[in-house]
Amino acid sequence: MAKGRNYLKADDQVEIIAGKDKGRVGKILQVFPTDNKATVERINMIKRHTKPRDPSQQGQIVEREAPIHVSNLQLICPECTQTGRIGRKVLEDGTKVRFCKKCGESIESK
Repeated sequence: MAKGRNYLKADDQVEIIAGKDKGRVGKILQVFPTDNKATVERINMIKRHTKPRDPSQQGQIVEREAPIHVSNLQLICPECTQTGRIGRKVLEDGTKVRFCKKCGESIESK
């Protein structure tokens, strides 16, 4: 799969815009840029049946987050607290920053 341009990073607040969790908000835990997916806290929960590792341990059902495609996520601007499109620009000192196209403020975490 081709690597796309991904504007999401860990610890960003996102809203789910498609799928079974549509409308919910969560924090990104991990981003997988080669797969264009991300895991979001308490979103897209799945159940995994695990076998016992030794005879004294019991098997169990573990509930955890599964990765969700980044096209189903929309970043929430920390300044204007709205979802919207994100742009990139290079500052005078040469650093690249993400900015909200609604309010124009930088999104980079402090």
